[in-house]
Amino acid sequence: MSGVLLNKKIVLGVTGSIAAYKAADLVRRLQDAGAEVRVVMTQSACEFITPLTMQTLSGSPVAIDLLDTVQESTMGHITLARWAGWVLIAPASANTIANLAYGQTDDLLSALCLATESPVAIAPAMNNKMWQNQVTQSNLAQLSARGIYIIGPDSGDQACGEQGEGRLLEPNDIVDELSRIAVPARLQGKHVVVTAGPTFEPIDPVRFMGNRSSGKMGFAIAKAAAEAGAKVTLISGPVALMTPPSVTRVDVETAEQMHDASMRHTSDSNIFIACAAVSDYRPETYQDSKLKKTQSSQLQLKLTINKDIVAAVAAKKNRPFVVGFAAETDNVEQYAKDKLIAKKLDMIAANKVGDGLGFGVDDNALSVFWQAGSKLLPKAPKSHLARDLMTIIIEQYYAKNTTEST
Repeated sequence: MSGVLLNKKIVLGVTGSIAAYKAADLVRRLQDAGAEVRVVMTQSACEFITPLTMQTLSGSPVAIDLLDTVQESTMGHITLARWAGWVLIAPASANTIANLAYGQTDDLLSALCLATESPVAIAPAMNNKMWQNQVTQSNLAQLSARGIYIIGPDSGDQACGEQGEGRLLEPNDIVDELSRIAVPARLQGKHVVVTAGPTFEPIDPVRFMGNRSSGKMGFAIAKAAAEAGAKVTLISGPVALMTPPSVTRVDVETAEQMHDASMRHTSDSNIFIACAAVSDYRPETYQDSKLKKTQSSQLQLKLTINKDIVAAVAAKKNRPFVVGFAAETDNVEQYAKDKLIAKKLDMIAANKVGDGLGFGVDDNALSVFWQAGSKLLPKAPKSHLARDLMTIIIEQYYAKNTTEST
């Protein structure tokens, strides 16, 4: 996992636990891995380890008070939330976990977590009975469902004299686990183009043909690519989503517009990920005026086929590494494999849609196929899936380039 955290900007949150003393060593271990670290402490954490210690080790002022008149004059918690590439809370007390689960923002750390668009990981530390309590487990399940990573805890002797699960993982183990879940920063200097969302094919000035795609998966993939160091161009159909940090967004509406933008932006790209749910057909003619309801019980629309965007990019002379998506209601694996071959793709990610699956939801599962292998990514938040998928794409991209170079 060497180099995964190199140049990563990590906000380390320290909360009120006897294990807070380990946070001092954790700062050093993160720095040894190449990360830049800034520390946020809760008031109760200051009872266990001094801010001066954390400031000296991190090399930056420690943020503590949400109502600090100096820091908050420049909206300090928002500044830190935007600065962070990752937010890591270690140790995470039962109280902090509860605050995060219910969105309470009565301290700087919980406010920062609510404001950040970056991934969040927590390393719990508490008495074994507190850890086993149904309330704590429910809170953790809520956080996991929202895409927050849970690191640990360990099991063994505890400061209270009891034994059991709830010990904070050792700093080296926390760094190893964070390195595992973070996207490898191996796309520095690479250009990744991602398509996302639906396309709308106009019938008249007020009506269109479309689909149920929310764009969430494509936006999560664009974010994961940016986290991996790539220059990212996101070509999006009509969606109600915020542009991920460090991503250049190109808005389109129709399949034809998405095709033209994809052909243009892939001229200098290294990887193309076609996640958008593009309409296969469009009305052959566009009505300049709104179609009026008539006494007829039927309305006939003549449709014409749209250009196949992913196949067109794959057919380019100097093509990028091309990743397609297959959203199917049945025979998902077979359709995906057929599409992989027919369209000459490097990789395809397939998922089942319909009946509450795939479109418009926060969780998904993917079956990923390439010429020499496959991998199942089980159901998880789309933010998790995007990072796991991006890791596979990076591995296969470099594997192909190494083979072709050889």
